[in-house]
Amino acid sequence: MVCTRKTKTLVSTCVILSGMTNIVCLLYVGWVTNYIASVYVKVQEPISEKKLEEDKGDTLRIIERLDHLENVIKQHIQEAPPKLEENPAEAFTDSSLFAHWGQDLSPENRRIALKQFQYYGYNAYLSDRLPLDRPLPDLRPNGCRNLTFPDRLPEVSIVFIFVNEALSVILRSIHSAIDRTPAHLLKEIILVDDNSNNEELKEKLKKYVDEVNARKPGFIKVVRHSKQEGLIRSRVSGWRVATAPVVALFDAHVEFNVGWAEPVLTRIKENRKRVISPSFDNIKYDNFEIEEYPLSAQGFDWELWCRYLNPPKSWWKLENTTAPIRSPALIGCFIVDREYFQEIGLLDEGMEVYGGENVELGIRVWQCGGSVEVLPCSRIAHIERAHKPYTEDLTAHVRRNALRVAEVWMDEFKSHVYMAWNIPQEDSGIDIGDISERKALRKKLQCKTFRWYLVSVYPEMRMYSDTVAYGVLQNSLKSDLCLDQGPDTENVPIMYICHGMTPQGGPIQNRKSKRCLELQENNENEFGFQLVLQKCTGQRWSITNVLKTLSS
Repeated sequence: MVCTRKTKTLVSTCVILSGMTNIVCLLYVGWVTNYIASVYVKVQEPISEKKLEEDKGDTLRIIERLDHLENVIKQHIQEAPPKLEENPAEAFTDSSLFAHWGQDLSPENRRIALKQFQYYGYNAYLSDRLPLDRPLPDLRPNGCRNLTFPDRLPEVSIVFIFVNEALSVILRSIHSAIDRTPAHLLKEIILVDDNSNNEELKEKLKKYVDEVNARKPGFIKVVRHSKQEGLIRSRVSGWRVATAPVVALFDAHVEFNVGWAEPVLTRIKENRKRVISPSFDNIKYDNFEIEEYPLSAQGFDWELWCRYLNPPKSWWKLENTTAPIRSPALIGCFIVDREYFQEIGLLDEGMEVYGGENVELGIRVWQCGGSVEVLPCSRIAHIERAHKPYTEDLTAHVRRNALRVAEVWMDEFKSHVYMAWNIPQEDSGIDIGDISERKALRKKLQCKTFRWYLVSVYPEMRMYSDTVAYGVLQNSLKSDLCLDQGPDTENVPIMYICHGMTPQGGPIQNRKSKRCLELQENNENEFGFQLVLQKCTGQRWSITNVLKTLSS
């Protein structure tokens, strides 16, 4: 899964910082800061274009495209497919599937297409009618076509993971891998079926594999799980079967572009401790058109949802768009030296389903002596589904996985993960499983600290070292309302309906002005109250989690 970040409910976590009284309201879709000043609520100004002038001329355009990319992901990723409407006509009107495609289909074919879309999360009806060897636009930077590579490169095993995938999508992934990987470099293809219940993926897929293996014995291997293990353990299953020196671990809904393999294998041959991600483009889930994504590094937020990053300034200074992009983390699919992957600890099989394992691997590789790169000259197109398989509650799995990462790898910064998820560090109520083996692995590999990682690899990641409390912030005057981030672009703090509370707290007072943040009745406000800074009247605030007590 490439960057499984989902859109979340509008609920804020508020963080109280020591020093002057600042309130930082953190939306689950990102960390957004608002400051309470001495006599009024002061909103942090948006970044001006002048601050971007130090980057290259294309940086602003790249940032805008990255923003667009994040919006595409937020829009497309949902936890579960929508239910089929009882009235087919209404379903056609409401479904995003028919926004840019299918206007000429008959009502019966629309019903078929919609049913498949709700099952797969993409337009399987159209996929079944596209050629398996369809051409892709060459979206590599121009300089990639002039690069030369060593004559002798290591072979690669390509592993495809799937559960209830459309057969045509799997076959197109296989075809593109075979057609666009030099034959002397592609040793084998491994299919890992994580206990699909789709009958089409049994006999029909077996027939296709048998036909290929009749021409090239043993070229395609199939691993079928007797129970659903999840993406994380499925990737490890594929790795265990692989025999080539390099293993590429991919979803089974991708299409490889021309020349993808040579840049990857060259970098790994030069240094086996490099873990490589290709640059991704989007296969639109509705019409299967290819959408070019901007070149980017890969990172994460404190909830450990992956995100795309603008390439670092050091990369822009090279003025070479073919150069590898140093990346703090991975967003999903990756290529790695097979033996090094085992030495570094594979993936954390104590995690559940998927989500967070890609971030954990990137952190571990960097802290333990390796590196992570994104290659502009290696491009893979990937379907961004409209909804995901496996589970209706991906958030619960990602949260659990994130806490495992925090406890093993993040040292004193693990508090940031608990804070982002608004979970108390003590007695969180979440069973993260046994992490003793992962801690032993870190000790065995003599890995560096997470502080080193933040300073040396991911300086863009904001640190919150002065936090004294975090959670849901509630006022005694109106107990069902809590401080939240406003819906408009200025992010002015507002009062909003609370989502749970553990009482502890007091007044919020600015030390310089001695004024308090309080509620004032306002009939024009949606909930009848507004936030003000005024002479203290004794109102008290409660916040869920207190880390340390401040002296007055």
